[in-house]
Parts: sequence; structure tokens; C-alpha cells
Amino acid sequence: MKAWRALTIAGGLLLLWQALVSVTGVAAYILPGPLLVGRVFLDNAKLQLLIAHAVVTGSEIALGLVLGCLLGCVSAVLVASSPPVRRWLMPVLVVSQAIPVFALAPALVLWLGYGLLSKVAMATLIIYFPVTAAFFDGLRRTDPGWLDLARTMGGSRWRILRHVRIPAALPALSSGIRVATAVAPIGAIVGEWVGSSAGLGYLMLQSNARLQIDVMFAALLVLALMAVGLYFIVDAGLRRVLPWQAEDGGSRTEE
Repeated sequence: MKAWRALTIAGGLLLLWQALVSVTGVAAYILPGPLLVGRVFLDNAKLQLLIAHAVVTGSEIALGLVLGCLLGCVSAVLVASSPPVRRWLMPVLVVSQAIPVFALAPALVLWLGYGLLSKVAMATLIIYFPVTAAFFDGLRRTDPGWLDLARTMGGSRWRILRHVRIPAALPALSSGIRVATAVAPIGAIVGEWVGSSAGLGYLMLQSNARLQIDVMFAALLVLALMAVGLYFIVDAGLRRVLPWQAEDGGSRTEE
């Protein structure tokens, strides 16, 4: 049922898009219709171009997501388990969010170059805080009764962290990872807009400059499909890893 719902929504949006273009008569160089954009995918040369740039952007998003989640998990565990680390690291986390991440994009490109590394760093910075904040919140909200029981049974701080606090915080971590997955493409695309020689963001800028608006919209559509597909893949993986967090039977039946 989920697949049919997604197809129905996508079809409805395409119909509304085409109706808007047909009714308003807007010029194709301002807003091309879905039929015109669809022809880009039928052109083998343009399709190969889209695939090549999509591979670059997809690599940046995937690497940024992995690194951001790993760094976020490590930081959350350190902050939650060590008061001295918390006193030093928490101000750094707050300051990192006070500075707009997008403002750092030119500096990252300057320091790390126009290649893959600066885009991965940008995506990592955007992903890092949601994962850290969500996981840390889950770690510090562990049921006090569970902690008291573990201490009564002689559990050390490490064993309590490993066997009680981290498992209890996994649902919160999964929420943070879902948020991170949704915003991961932003970092890669912004980095490509600031300075790059490949990627969907680079292709959109070049197509816009050459008034190839149909190619620009096709690249935007590919990016949207990649983002939605990545979210559902991550969501399905988290549901499999955390089956106790799945929706109740009534919701599953409805789906």
C-alpha cells in the first residue's frame, strides 16, 4: 500500500505541475512542464550526464552521513559519560550551531579544495549536531529505575553504559539519524554550489547559466528522488534494527 500511495501522490503532483504550466502559459525557460523535463531522461547523452553527476553527489551524501553519525554517536557517549568532557565539549557544540553552517562553506572549499572532501565535510557538519543532540538526550533520559537496578547488581559505569544506557537511547538515536538523513543532501548541494567541478548542484548551476532549464529541473528531480530513496532505506534499516520501535498493529494493518 505504501508504494501505491507514493505513486499516487507523485502522479498527483505531476498533474498539478502540468496543469499549472498549461493554465498559466508560463515560458519553458522559466518553468518547464513535466513532459519537457521527462524528455531529458529519454536523451541518452543527457541521461548519462545526470547519472555521472548523481554518483558524485550520492557519494558525498553517503560519506557525510556515515561520518556525521559516527562522530555524533562518539561525542554523545563522551558527553553523557564524562562530566569533565561535558563541561568542555558542550560549549563547542553550542558555538558550532550558533555559526550558520552555510557560512562555513566558502572556507571549507578554500581549505579542502573543490573536490569530494569539502562537500563531505559540509554534509558531516550539518548531520553531526542532530545525531549528537538526539543520542545525548536519549542517554541522559534513561529510566532511573534501570540504572539503580544495574548498580545494585554491581554493574560498573562502562557496563551500565553499554548494556543499559545505550540500548535505552537507541530509539532517540534513530530519530536523530532520520533527521540527519533528511538534511544530508543540503550540505552536499550547498558545497557544490559554492565551488565544485561535478555533482548535481554543479550541474544545476551550469544548466541555469546556459538556460537549459529542463536539465536543471531534471537534476533537481533526481536529487529529490535520491533524498527520498535514502530516507526510506535508512528508515527501513532502523525499523529492522529496532523492531520494538515499529508502529503498532493498527497502523501496520492500515498500511
